[in-house]
Amino acid sequence: MAFGMHESSHDDEPGEHHEINVTPFIDVMLVLLIIFMVAAPLATVDVPVELPGSTASARPDDKAPLYLTVDAGHAWRVGDEAVARDQLKAALDSASHDDNTQRVYVRAGKDVPYEALMEAMDALRDAGYLHVALLALERGQG
Repeated sequence: MAFGMHESSHDDEPGEHHEINVTPFIDVMLVLLIIFMVAAPLATVDVPVELPGSTASARPDDKAPLYLTVDAGHAWRVGDEAVARDQLKAALDSASHDDNTQRVYVRAGKDVPYEALMEAMDALRDAGYLHVALLALERGQG
């Protein structure tokens, strides 16, 4: 009787086991993973490029920008006109000529609480104006 898993032709030889040792394969994969994790951020280096000028004029926008301003007193203005909260949809429809796909630019000062800004954003969504952009001043780099 043989002691191995498979019977062999000789009774005193144990059966052969054919197994692949995957430990070296896993070690190589882990080393490659570490190399790629270190090298990937280095591959995304910004390259400074000076772009050439163009004689083409800027494409004129046929629609006037639509602004919603939230001031420190939580009052709203569409363009330059003060608007009550319940009249926001009517004012926006009038200013955009019933085009609720037009982008609405939201302006709010530093002293306006976040809650007031979110209330204005919710009112825009409820009015059907989903294309919203927040305005800010550019900071000088340096």
